[in-house]
Amino acid sequence: MASGPANLDGRGSEPRQAEGQTRKLRIDKRRYFCKYRNMVSGQNKKSTEQVTKFADMLSAMGTEPRLRIMQLLLSAHPEGLVVGNIQEELEIPNSTLSHHLDKLKNENLVQVKRESTFLRYTANTEALQELMQFLYSECCTRNKALRPRDIVEICR
Repeated sequence: MASGPANLDGRGSEPRQAEGQTRKLRIDKRRYFCKYRNMVSGQNKKSTEQVTKFADMLSAMGTEPRLRIMQLLLSAHPEGLVVGNIQEELEIPNSTLSHHLDKLKNENLVQVKRESTFLRYTANTEALQELMQFLYSECCTRNKALRPRDIVEICR
């Protein structure tokens, strides 16, 4: 038998070969690796960095107090709130609130502006929009896990 690529018949059976002979198979690597995203490329590196960024953002909002802070700041958008008002509304001790606001600020989820002796916090809607677009593109356009209409209905 020739040492060329093995051919399969239409039923998927392999050709016979003499005992002791080895056969060589030709595999179309491009088809399997590129299609299923197993090869690393420049695009994948950017995608990995994006996923890490968004995972950190979601992690920062992943505690009940921080999520409540984000909800409160979004309800006060675009003016935002000073720290004292956030503390009064959520009844979170000042030192704990400061920790939570720092974590949200480090992940670029909130912006802070000094006004005389007060710190005014606002939700960073641009960062939140990027996060929502990332999630939307994964669930509703490429994978079609959810229908876009259902997401819009939830928001009403």
